[in-house]
Amino acid sequence: MTDAHHSIRAVVRRTGLSAHVIRIWEKRYGAIRPERTPTNRRLYSDEQIERLHLLRELTRDGHSIGAVANLPLGQLKQMASKGGSAADSRTPAQPSLLDECIRAVRGLDAEALEGALKRGAVELGAQGVLQRVIAPLTQKIGDLWCNGTITAAHEHFASAVIRVFLGHASRSFAATQSAPALVVGTPSGQLHELGALLAGAAAENLGWHVTYLGPGLPAAEIAGAATQSRARAVALSLVYPEDDPKLEGELMRLRELLPRGLPLLVGGRAAPAYESALIKIAALQIKDLDHLCSVLASLRKPASKQKK
Repeated sequence: MTDAHHSIRAVVRRTGLSAHVIRIWEKRYGAIRPERTPTNRRLYSDEQIERLHLLRELTRDGHSIGAVANLPLGQLKQMASKGGSAADSRTPAQPSLLDECIRAVRGLDAEALEGALKRGAVELGAQGVLQRVIAPLTQKIGDLWCNGTITAAHEHFASAVIRVFLGHASRSFAATQSAPALVVGTPSGQLHELGALLAGAAAENLGWHVTYLGPGLPAAEIAGAATQSRARAVALSLVYPEDDPKLEGELMRLRELLPRGLPLLVGGRAAPAYESALIKIAALQIKDLDHLCSVLASLRKPASKQKK
């Protein structure tokens, strides 16, 4: 591109997006492909700046960045010119539970968020509210955080409310003494815990005894908890960042410290970015909540019946 000469600072000023969001949209979604100088500085064209501006407007209207990131520029202009949110054409007028949850998170309204989750549990059941409300809610919160629509405070707020809700709900699924144990958390440097909370709740619904460690634990502490609880598996969630240079070392140490052959389940939106490290430690990469439930069900079978 002959006009690719704008620095990241100029792009931030012209689009209103943060440098972090721009790079996430570039790296994760392929929304733009800037040129680079011999010193590896990114340079952006006028067309790319226009594209980023349109994507900002569309995501603020409720469109998922994953759904619009690779659309042609002309289509983005057409969508933006129509205005309105992605949900404007929905019927009936009553908002879905997911819409209510998102609005509550944006408004930092704990009562509204808890109320929507409780209605979801009544209408859909324990597993249904996980699959159809909380799982897509965590994905949407991640998208909104990445595109700058909400802040880290909103994400932590949602985690706190969901943690309390799931804690109360889990009382209906008290594990028996013979239930297999699962240790759940996020490794050091990974401070986003919604995915881990969801994994722990799904496991409890399936009759596992879950030891939930929370976010940002060093390898030695995760391994210690697994040993003490005689865990049958360890589940980790990786959400952000996707380029932590220390994480591979943490994962390698964890594998070394865990009992030999103990299954290590790793999922989350950032997991694919660490695929080479996960292969090295023979971790099972979890694609989504359905996959996790299938794996947990398989691990409960006698060794001779487990899928290879």
